[in-house]
Order: sequence, then structure tokens, then C-alpha cells
Amino acid sequence: MPLNESFLQELKFKTDIEDIISGYVSLKKRGSTSLGLCPFHNEKTPSFTVYNDTQSFYCFGCGAGGDAVTFIKKIENLDYIDAVKLLAQRAGLQMPDDNSYDDSLSKKRRRILEINREAARFFYSYLLSPQGKVGLDYYLNRGLSMNTIKRFGLGYAPDSWDNLLKHLKDKGFRPSEMVDAGVVKIGKNNRYYDIFRNRVMTPIIDVRGNVIAFGGRVLDDSKPKYINTSDTLVYKKTNELFGLNLAKDNCSDSLILCEGYMDVIAMHQAGFKNAVAGCGTALTNEQVRLISRYTKEVILTYDADEAGQKALNKAIGLFKQTDIKVRIPALSGGKDPDEIIKKFGRDKFKGMLEGASNEIEFALLDLRNKNNLNTTQGKIDFLSGAIKILSDVSPIEQDLYLTRLSGELGVEKASIKIQLNDYIKRKKSRQKRNMYKSVINDNIRENQKLTYENNTTIRQIKAEERIIALLLRYPDCRNLCSDFDVEKFSSVFIKRVFKEIISRLNNHLDVELINFSQFLTDDELGHLSGIIARTCESKNAKKEFSDCLNIVNEEYEKSNGTSSSSMTDDEFRKLFNNG
Repeated sequence: MPLNESFLQELKFKTDIEDIISGYVSLKKRGSTSLGLCPFHNEKTPSFTVYNDTQSFYCFGCGAGGDAVTFIKKIENLDYIDAVKLLAQRAGLQMPDDNSYDDSLSKKRRRILEINREAARFFYSYLLSPQGKVGLDYYLNRGLSMNTIKRFGLGYAPDSWDNLLKHLKDKGFRPSEMVDAGVVKIGKNNRYYDIFRNRVMTPIIDVRGNVIAFGGRVLDDSKPKYINTSDTLVYKKTNELFGLNLAKDNCSDSLILCEGYMDVIAMHQAGFKNAVAGCGTALTNEQVRLISRYTKEVILTYDADEAGQKALNKAIGLFKQTDIKVRIPALSGGKDPDEIIKKFGRDKFKGMLEGASNEIEFALLDLRNKNNLNTTQGKIDFLSGAIKILSDVSPIEQDLYLTRLSGELGVEKASIKIQLNDYIKRKKSRQKRNMYKSVINDNIRENQKLTYENNTTIRQIKAEERIIALLLRYPDCRNLCSDFDVEKFSSVFIKRVFKEIISRLNNHLDVELINFSQFLTDDELGHLSGIIARTCESKNAKKEFSDCLNIVNEEYEKSNGTSSSSMTDDEFRKLFNNG
């Protein structure tokens, strides 16, 4: 059952969407709306809009949209009930105690979190027991202190098939729940067994302090070297950063992004409290957006091997799509930060971080190392590459770099500038053509998709969406559609929303987005938010509403009229008979 209306009304009155979103996104006022960079996709030009009058948001870049509940669901990776609970707690409201709402998914999430917390305690306790000495020795030999081990909740999974399984059973958890949490599997003979065995364990903790997953590493050369929790109701590896729960309070200036968990742990122990690492094998757009919520600068400290440098270049590419400042230190003397700190100490590593270059300097240095600047051809190839790199920076930066390159290479600055301007001109022209083609093609594809899926015309689709928009903005329009057959709508989504709006209006209930977020998916709410966002005022709402109804009726009649395929031979011949 849905949440009761009186509770939702009170939550609506005590929740301001701009106040909620501004805690995650930097917003700038633009008339009656607020604009910011979308937290749900990478962008440099703001397309994320917050509407105070409708208490909604919509991104014109990726189509994400909805109310405050939807925003919290998406940004915090919560289900509907947990998102409502978070907003209610923020507003000082108690959730209804009449059991009128379905919180089964919320209870399942809580159960998984309880299992994870208990599993973390089990692994930590086992590490400190005589049987876990092999795991403890591993950490101590890696140079970790007992305080660091405790701070990160590190543990050890025993070399047994069911120790954790038995422990969790004793705590009242069912095996099926353990499978949901990703700590137990079912074998071919339908017997349950522990996923993590004979491994040192690292719990992954979210910014709210919940244990959401684990990473397990072998103590020998056996394969696989690492096992990580698969995606669950509470964990999606592409969305999480290891160590952010500790780093979030120490990252006002910057975050240090590492490649692995041990690098993060070693850095924290050495005093670099703003270190984090991506969960999974490669940095993702979601993790980049998460970083952008906490800092405006990131220092990339990836391993020096080939895989690390490949990951570094990918990370630079992802951050280029945002307004986050990137710096890359020249790490030397070890394959990773952990090894460098052990060999040379904290101060040496700190000096490397302080001397970190920006992504432009890093790219130019990398290009320099690939070309022999003692030869004419080497200089030509280097300058050709440098021009491509400098084409994306500001005019002031271009001038500074051109002055430096001119002096270093003995080439007239004016000559380099001419070539740079020519390249930028050609690049902008190419981008403009590609953008135009993309917009046209996207529009064609979207129209084709809509018409194909709904077996209708763009004219009807636009009329149907306008009907919904007018009903929400001018509720009195409902009086004009008492005889309208809802089955004439081509879209199943429009039918559902229309029926819900009419039902609510007939029962004198509100028709704001918060009232729809219980039964619409996030994508559907995004669609509805887009309809609302594109809605303009009507000079004559009732006439326009009637016109739209007429269009739907006309298009329905056209699509359901007599077709040539259903005609008799005589009827078909009469179509061509002018006599």
C-alpha cells in the first residue's frame, strides 16, 4: 500500500527541493529556477535545472528528473521508502506507524547491511584470534599498525567452507539472506558455502558508515588474487569509492585517487587522510561524479606499470568532462604509493604530491618523452601534438605555454600561434558539424522510437504530453474530458499518468510530483518531469486542452480506420476509380 496522503502532505510542506539538492550540487539562481552541473552524468555546461514552483528537477542533458524523493533515491542509491525516511528524518517527521506502506525492499536492504556488519565483526575478531595469526602477520609485514587495522576494520576469512555461514546462522540470519548479501553461495549440490576463504578482508564502508561490501585478497600466489562482493541491493561497485567514509571530512582542498585499497590504507596511516580508491577494476563516470560532490581537485596517484598508466589516461579523460581540476605527480622509486612511502617515507612522498603537474603539463611531458627534440622532425612531431593538447585550454594558458615552448625549441611564438589558431578553427568547425548531425540524428531516432513503440504520429505524442502538462497546471481542464476514452492514448505511460491525475483530482487530492513517485519508476518520473519542465503557460488552457483531445481522437480514428489490407478486392479497386 502507498504512504498515506496526510504524511506526504506534511513531508512536502517541510521539504524544499532546492535546499535538498544544494547539499549535493552547486546551484546558481536563474530567475525562478536554479541551474547546476548534473550529478547524474558528466558535463561542463550546466543543464540540470531545479524548479521551485513545481518542487521538481530535470536535466536537459541526460533526462533525469523527478521530485525530492527521486533525487535522494538516485544520489544516495536508496529505495523509495528509505529515501522518504531520510527526508522525513531531515524534516523532523516520524514515519507513519500504521503499517500502511510496503517497506519489504527497505527491510531487505537493512537485513543485508546487518549481515555485512556482523560479517565484518566476525572477520576482524578472527584476525585477532590465534587462528587468524597468518592474516595478522600479513598486515603487520605490510607495515600496518594495529591502530590502522582497527580504523579500517581489516579482517581475515578462515580457511573453511562454512565458518561464517555457521556464525551468521547463530545470529539469526537465513542462508538465503546471506546469498542476497553476497557473502555466501549455493553449490551444485544445493549446499551453502562461504565465498571468502583464507583471505585477508577489507570491508567497504559507505559515507553513512554502513558496511556495504568486502574485498578479499589471497595470502599466496593462488588465483583469483582478489575476490570482491558482487553487486547487491546495497552495493554497486561502479558507484562507490573505498575510503571516502574517512576522506570526506579531510578533502576540502583535494582528494588523492589511488589504484588499490592498500595504497589508500598506507596513505591514511602516513597522514594523507584524503586518499580514496575506486571499487572495481577501472574508474567510472559514476565515481567521478561522486568525487565532484566532495572536492574540486583530484590528485591521480596510479601505479607506474603499464596497466596503471592506462588507467591514469582513462581517468584523465573522464575528469576532462567535468570542472574538476586534475593534478598528476611524477611518482618514482616504487611501483605504487604504498611502496614509495615504505622506501622513502612520508616527507618524500609529500614532496611528490606538492610537485604534481596539471593534466596539460603531464600530457606535454609524456609527448616530450616520445619525441627526439634534438632533431627537426622530432620538434615538428612534438609541436603538432602540443598544438592538439593546447587547443582545449584557455587563451591565457595557451599564451604561457606557447611562450615557454618557443623558448625551449627555438621556434617563433607567432608561427606556433598561427598553427594553433588554424587547428582550433578547423576543430570547432568539425565539432559544430558533428554536433549538428548528432542533434538531428538524436531527434530523428527519438521520434522514430516513439512512433514505432506507440505505433502513432509525433503529432499525437505531442498532443498527449500537452494534455498531461495542462492537467497538472490547470486542473479545471478535467471537466472537459468526462467523455474522453482513455484507451485512445497511444502511450501506456500516458494512460497510467492520465488515470492517476483524474482519479486524484476527482478525490480532491494534490497532483504534485511527490504524489507520483510511489508508483512511477525513476525513468518514468524523468519523462514526466521533462513534460513539466517543457511546459509553458497557456493563454487559453481549456481551448488548447480541447484541441489536444481532438488531435488524439483524430489520430486514433486515422490509425483505426479502414486500411487497404482489410478491404475486399472491389473496395480496393474503388479507391482508384474516378468515375
